[in-house]
Amino acid sequence: MPRRSDHKSILLADLLPALSGIDWARRRAVNSLALDSRDVARDGLWLALQGSRGHALEHIEDARARGAVAILAEPAGDWDRERIASLAGDVPVIAVPGLRRQAGEIAARFFGQAAQSMRIVGVTGTNGKTSVVSFFAQALATRVPTAMLGTVGNGFPGDLQPSTHTTLDAVNLHAALEGVFARGARALAMEVSSHALDQDRVAGVPFHTAVFTNLTRDHQDYHGSMQAYADAKKRLFRTPGLTAAVINIDDPVGARLAAEVRPRVFTVAVGKGSEAVRLGDRYLHILSIESRVDGLRVQFDSSWGAGELHTHLLGSFNALNLCLVLATLLAWDMPLASALNALGKVQPVLGRMMTFVAPRRPRVVVDYAHTPDALEHVLTALRAHVPGRLVCVFGCGGDRDRGKRPQMGEVASRLADQIVLTDDNPRSEDPQHIVNEILAGMDGRENVIVEHDRASAIRDSIAGADSEDLVLIAGKGHEDYQEIAGKRRPFSDIEQVRLALQDGEA
Repeated sequence: MPRRSDHKSILLADLLPALSGIDWARRRAVNSLALDSRDVARDGLWLALQGSRGHALEHIEDARARGAVAILAEPAGDWDRERIASLAGDVPVIAVPGLRRQAGEIAARFFGQAAQSMRIVGVTGTNGKTSVVSFFAQALATRVPTAMLGTVGNGFPGDLQPSTHTTLDAVNLHAALEGVFARGARALAMEVSSHALDQDRVAGVPFHTAVFTNLTRDHQDYHGSMQAYADAKKRLFRTPGLTAAVINIDDPVGARLAAEVRPRVFTVAVGKGSEAVRLGDRYLHILSIESRVDGLRVQFDSSWGAGELHTHLLGSFNALNLCLVLATLLAWDMPLASALNALGKVQPVLGRMMTFVAPRRPRVVVDYAHTPDALEHVLTALRAHVPGRLVCVFGCGGDRDRGKRPQMGEVASRLADQIVLTDDNPRSEDPQHIVNEILAGMDGRENVIVEHDRASAIRDSIAGADSEDLVLIAGKGHEDYQEIAGKRRPFSDIEQVRLALQDGEA
């Protein structure tokens, strides 16, 4: 039931210009918007769309009973314009072709076009979106009030509210944009998922800058192919009015994208100096990455000059994340020295390479890595920080892309010294079936333990490791629940690690 923060109503004719010539539409005031019939409030406008499991109009009586002032419906499937028109009664029902694409524009008008008053960067890619968004928001906040929207929450750095999706639906997204603007935000960084782009959830968002991190296997259950997945990501870079594109050209999809897009292109690369200069209007070339016990030292050359970036963050892949942020800050005209100073102070993202230490105990890292590429990058990066054994605790989600399970098994068996397979979010699947599919990709099982109870797997892995070892708890990161047999229960990898380390001190 998203409402404006000032609780003002908007005339229906002002929300949809096509209705401006209809007398009753110029007199009907709308005080809230909803996409879900269960969220409809009295005098609210319901946008009824075709979904993957049927049309929302199947729930029209629920919306009427809740007090909808009007209903806009998308003609689709069995619901053609004539059938929609037949639903009219005390509550007007209007067929609006292309309503899904227009929902964002309608929401933007309802919430006062708040997004137009902020400079917005959208970040897309398989891995790194959350880190890039958080690092950017933290760094830019030293100069401009900056908000962030994404997987770990919506709001301001250090003051985030939980989010239901990586990218919210069109109505809740514009409500969130209006909310942070009302709280003082004048810049914003947000994650933009492939699902959101494919479903037009970010329509009406005036992105100033788009950032591409990488593209590796994920969401094949939804997109069906890597080409369709890549095409969805590319839609962000065709946003009308986009001013700049910051692209990782180490990724082959990124290299092709840099050659295709029309806005100013800022390329970032490791080991591709000449190509970076050729592909982009401006470039940032990472010359070296030094992994230390206490963090990273990154040397680079760029169109803005050469320099060094020092950070306490772990993982060589974070060097690329930070440099994508650095290029974006420079594209937004922040001085190089100021940007380096701000980035040197950024904090890890909740559930992303979070490090836990305790006397005489192994170092423990919690990370959200849940794709083959992410797991490979994390394990490879952590190897440089551990003198002893590298232990990997992970599982795979149920009712999701099954093809990545053996791939993640292969990665873990190749890069970890000890593997503990456990339950992630099995959802409606048999947990042992998921484990069997992970095991199918492993070369030998002598260093593999299966413990379905995730709390026990975390506790036992830490208890069995030496002080020079490192234990990676991968897959769930910031999540505060575990979904088993279709039901969610409270569960946090972070909290379980803290409890396990406390037990060892007793």
